[in-house]
Amino acid sequence: MRHLLEIDDLSSAEVNQILDLATDAPQALAGKGMALIFEKPSARTRNSMEMAVVQLGGHPVYIQGQEVGFDTRETVEDVTRTMACFHSLVGARVFAHSVVERMAALDLVPVVNMLSDAAHPLQALADLLTMRREFGELQGRSVAYVGDANNVARSLALAAGRAGMSFRISSPSGYGFSEVDADRIANAGVTIDIHDRPEDAVAGADAVYADTWTSMGQEAEAEQRRRDFEGFQVDERLMALAVPGAIFLHCLPAHRNEEVTDAVLDGDCSRIWVQAANRMHAARGALAWLAQENG
Repeated sequence: MRHLLEIDDLSSAEVNQILDLATDAPQALAGKGMALIFEKPSARTRNSMEMAVVQLGGHPVYIQGQEVGFDTRETVEDVTRTMACFHSLVGARVFAHSVVERMAALDLVPVVNMLSDAAHPLQALADLLTMRREFGELQGRSVAYVGDANNVARSLALAAGRAGMSFRISSPSGYGFSEVDADRIANAGVTIDIHDRPEDAVAGADAVYADTWTSMGQEAEAEQRRRDFEGFQVDERLMALAVPGAIFLHCLPAHRNEEVTDAVLDGDCSRIWVQAANRMHAARGALAWLAQENG
């Protein structure tokens, strides 16, 4: 059974199939249900996933984390077995990546990682779709990520590699990829260009990407992170170092005038709202692909 827990679950050809299906997807979920389990709240993920299921002819069911109580009310495995009684697919937005791994290990229904502490594959697919619609062919293009080498950055790096793009990153000391993540990215055949200075990462890039310095669950670290990330804000000066016509991307929500200025977020280079809309289209492609692969 095929699952989507991280981008390297897919080949380059399969990534392209999903991007194609994002534009032209059949009614692959007609008469079927999909359980959408949220340990973490979300605006874009909930709305994009519910609408993607509906557009494929299916019925989405939103489930809050406390309603199933992973490993408190029931084990992760028993929750998954319960959902498989009613639904053809299960999506989960979780804190620990091990939860979606345990769900998928049962091989009862396709499992989609809607976000975990290790990966955000649906966001990365939307990012590729946004850049493909902007640039056309992605082979040979470059994306520069400025900030914390987190789950979004890892999935983006893997996605860029699958699309034949180069991936650059600049992070403060102590906030780069872990050895485990760096090895996984390397094993997927992706070369990472690591730069100490954001200016060096952005210079000549086709797309510049930022994420919040403090993610959900890290609120206690916010003040320390603001100090550590000083000099890593994406502003007009930094964007000017990218190629003419370069675009700015952000997975949202953005902390305005922290990791990125209003002038960039709201400027001509920004594609953040197109990118947000593409969350729905990319999800539609991913779900249609999973439904076809799993018969």
